[in-house]
Amino acid sequence: MPPRLASVHTWAFAIGNRTLSGHIAQRYAGYDLVVVDGQEVTKRQVATLHHGGALALGYLDAGTIEPSRPWFRRAKPYRLDYWKQWGEWYANVDAAGYRKLLLRVAATFERKGLDGLFLDNTDMIETHPKQAAGMRRLVARLARLVHGRGGYLFAQNGADVDRPILRYLDGWNREDIGTDPSAVRDLRAMHARGLLTLATGYVKDASSPAVRRDIRLACRTGALPFVSNLELTRIPHPPPHC
Repeated sequence: MPPRLASVHTWAFAIGNRTLSGHIAQRYAGYDLVVVDGQEVTKRQVATLHHGGALALGYLDAGTIEPSRPWFRRAKPYRLDYWKQWGEWYANVDAAGYRKLLLRVAATFERKGLDGLFLDNTDMIETHPKQAAGMRRLVARLARLVHGRGGYLFAQNGADVDRPILRYLDGWNREDIGTDPSAVRDLRAMHARGLLTLATGYVKDASSPAVRRDIRLACRTGALPFVSNLELTRIPHPPPHC
């Protein structure tokens, strides 16, 4: 693990609505790593996070197409079936045009001074296995872009199906750790690979005993905990830690 990542002990999954509004230096005080929306964050906000000592990774949805993104019109030709739960479409990652589009988007994120990328929905290949080769090519190109600038590449979920892309990653996050029995196995496996391993628990009530349960679960697997609501609008203070 790179020395800079080895010094990370707390992290925030800060992609919910309004998590970049207001006094972000105060909001993320004590956090060593903050995952922000790569499109929404500004260069100035990245600099503020850096000034507070945090690494900043830009969230990028690699496996689905979100209608709210400014690149949606260019991505529309690569839509597959509709994912009703989240109101977005699975992406034809196997198409070279889609991969080129995401690389251009990622390059704009990098110019904001971000320390790397945090990829979501790489595990869409579980339900769309024909996209596996395209996903591996996309992640490999993104890794080349990020690592070429001294940055880091993270992804999340899909421990069983994403094995071909793990060699390109520096870190990995597992969601829903308190509700999925396979979470402990997945977290331990990724920690054993030497990745900076993150764990996200979703608990509606911040005062619920489930918050402490999820923190303990993450810590005993070697992962760094973060517990918020499903919308990821709650940033805990002090930061959850082991």
